[in-house]
Amino acid sequence: MSETSKALVGSATDDERIQRPRKKRRQASHGPAHEEPWAPYLFISPFFILFAIFGVFTLLYTFWVSLHDWSLLGGMNAFVGIDNYTRLLDDPRFFKATVNTFSMLLLSTVPQMIMALILAEILNDRLLRGSHLFRSGLLVPNITSVVAIAIVFQSLFARQNGLINAVIQLLGFEPLNWHAGRLSSHLAIASMVNWQFTGFNTLIFLAALQAIPLSYYEAAQIDGATRIQRFSKISVPLLRPAILFAVVLSVIGQLQLFAQPMLFGAGAGSTSGGNDNQYLTILLYLYGQAFQQPFRFGYSAAIAWMLVLMSAAAAALVFGVNALLDRRENRAERQYRKARTRSQEVAR
Repeated sequence: MSETSKALVGSATDDERIQRPRKKRRQASHGPAHEEPWAPYLFISPFFILFAIFGVFTLLYTFWVSLHDWSLLGGMNAFVGIDNYTRLLDDPRFFKATVNTFSMLLLSTVPQMIMALILAEILNDRLLRGSHLFRSGLLVPNITSVVAIAIVFQSLFARQNGLINAVIQLLGFEPLNWHAGRLSSHLAIASMVNWQFTGFNTLIFLAALQAIPLSYYEAAQIDGATRIQRFSKISVPLLRPAILFAVVLSVIGQLQLFAQPMLFGAGAGSTSGGNDNQYLTILLYLYGQAFQQPFRFGYSAAIAWMLVLMSAAAAALVFGVNALLDRRENRAERQYRKARTRSQEVAR
């Protein structure tokens, strides 16, 4: 090879060496992350698309229906504005359904949270044998059909040959007609809800308990704190986010109570909620107005929006109470720090 050809080959090789890093640098600066910045949004878009179709659009269309005199048989009629809402506020059956719903909510949510906290504390004990079996068994009521639960509890609270009334008679009291009384029917329906969802809330609290460091309990035990004191002073305060989450889920679920009161009465499947509407709920009243006489879709849509507003108000109330507690704790912590700083300055 001549000197000229060697020089040409060497210059070409030098050019390739100079150009290769540039090519790599160009590929590094124009990789997939830079060429496709929309890729993360594409991956999460199915949820937002489905939510927009089945969530946002449904809510907006329901609000549009509530502004009309809409019938299941006659279709959309005249635009009535907020007449359905004003009529709803003067409806005594809606008022009774609202009171019944909140009564069952209190009778189910409060005992449910207390029992779930106690069960979670028991199952969190490392010395408990067969804890995994008990934890698995907690989900059995939650996956059981609501219809099956209602049939079982209907037989338990039956006036004739019911197990609950049999126990009451053994104690020397008169049997109760659980379906006829307002409070008794609320207690019976709330017992169904408690049996079905206590285990679910227990697992939520148990997962939160296992995330608390053991050093807190060990330090309290060294200081001589009993188990009840450790539970009340350590577990419950640190479980507040989980309790808040469970309470919000329970409140929203209880405001939508439907199957249990519908199947509880002697005439199972009736939407009247008893002879005197003693266990009529909001959702049961909504269903009766829409799909039974008088088939008023516009009026039932107004009930649905009132239910949405009640759920939002209840959730806002729970979060507001939590915010007040946080503010109180922060204020107490600031006062403690100020007092500690003053004591240190005095000591100096």
